[in-house]
Amino acid sequence: MDAKIDRPYRKNLTSHGLIYMGEEEYGITIKNFSINGVLATLNSNREDIDVKYIFDSLLVSTTIDLFLPEMRLAGEVKVVRAEMEDGQILMALEFKNIAYDIDKNLNKRKVYRKNMSGPGKILLNGEFHNFNTLNVSVEGLMICLSEAISVEEGRIIRFEFNRLELEGEIKVLWVDSVSDGRTLMGLQYIHMEKNRC
Repeated sequence: MDAKIDRPYRKNLTSHGLIYMGEEEYGITIKNFSINGVLATLNSNREDIDVKYIFDSLLVSTTIDLFLPEMRLAGEVKVVRAEMEDGQILMALEFKNIAYDIDKNLNKRKVYRKNMSGPGKILLNGEFHNFNTLNVSVEGLMICLSEAISVEEGRIIRFEFNRLELEGEIKVLWVDSVSDGRTLMGLQYIHMEKNRC
């Protein structure tokens, strides 16, 4: 009996997206799509990236972040297979935690933002203010402070984010006051390092 009978229907298509793996972001091209996952080629001209590099990157976790802007999908996938085909790395990615229609302003964003809640601190006017993250990306954080704070856009401030063990400097891209007295901020990484504690 043909084993392919048990496989979900796969739709061939060409679409582009991003994965975040091994603390780096990579472009991918989708070859086919099913209800369970995608088959994608890794878009990279780096000579040091091969199948061994992929598996070394996955030693900590085989789950990576996926962002498909054209399909409005984002979330986590598991790498179930990686192999070389015609000089390119082919990856089979199985959906684990995927959200559809993730953002109304999706076309304005270049990188995937992962919903992640965690405490942190920013230093403003000589004193620390506690925040909780709403989402994070490879470029920055969106945070919520429980108090109304006035800060000018473009200002560089210090931050600490314990969940990712990060600290450093961050730029205020935008500030928005919420009617209940809270403050939302979009922050861009300027300089980061791992916490020493």
